[in-house]
Amino acid sequence: MGSATPDTRRTAQKDAVRHALDSSPGFVSAQQVHRLLHDAGTPVGLATVYRQLNALAETGSADTITAPGGQLFRACPPGGHHHHLVCENCGRAEVLDPPSESWIASAAKKHGYTVTRHVFEVFGLCPECAAAARR
Repeated sequence: MGSATPDTRRTAQKDAVRHALDSSPGFVSAQQVHRLLHDAGTPVGLATVYRQLNALAETGSADTITAPGGQLFRACPPGGHHHHLVCENCGRAEVLDPPSESWIASAAKKHGYTVTRHVFEVFGLCPECAAAARR
């Protein structure tokens, strides 16, 4: 039996990264995806994980946010632009309805700005993590 070709290997690695991301309940770091793959016995280098996660984000197949601890990813539901409420402890995320686009445009216009893009993420603790913190 011959070894896998580089293209087969890349596809297998991409599929493994996507599966790990799909099975994660919220936002995760590249290091967490790398650990999930390692624990599952799937040898994928950390640089490959970063590359594949960023490729998924570029195609809209994954969300990416910058959290206090760094860049995080999660599998993206179809439907275009959306925003998140993110647990800083476990990474769980909920899709939010942000302030209206007209509010954003009005606030920008008030200060003489022209909106080119916006980012709206809210961070806190999910109910389970908040309850655990109170114990």
